[in-house]
Amino acid sequence: MKKIEHIGIAVKDIENSNHLFSALFGKEHYKTESLESEGVITSFFKCGPNKIELLQATSKDSPIAKFIEKKGEGIHHIAFAVKDIVSEIERLKGEGFKMIHEKSKKGADNKLIAFLHPKSTNGVLIELCQDIDD
Repeated sequence: MKKIEHIGIAVKDIENSNHLFSALFGKEHYKTESLESEGVITSFFKCGPNKIELLQATSKDSPIAKFIEKKGEGIHHIAFAVKDIVSEIERLKGEGFKMIHEKSKKGADNKLIAFLHPKSTNGVLIELCQDIDD
């Protein structure tokens, strides 16, 4: 793993949350994107060398809606940048980690993504991210 790519935060209302985080960081979000396959709208902020991703559910049965219903708004996942997501998934499975996604898929912000199951990572949802251009 190369670095923390971003921290994902589940929110009920992305517009209100954009205002809140704009005030917090002193700058506007740089990108909003809808991911129909995941049932979310995302908004990205840069904070120094780090990124924060806000995630709002677009349907009541999306993973973000279920997360908020169960735990409320808050940190949803930590994403790590990887050079080769295919080999990283295989390496982690070989180490005994359980995957939510056995194969990568297209995610927000021009990334290939895959999630590790939080039951195998001390309750933390971990996302692997590889730039599609890599």
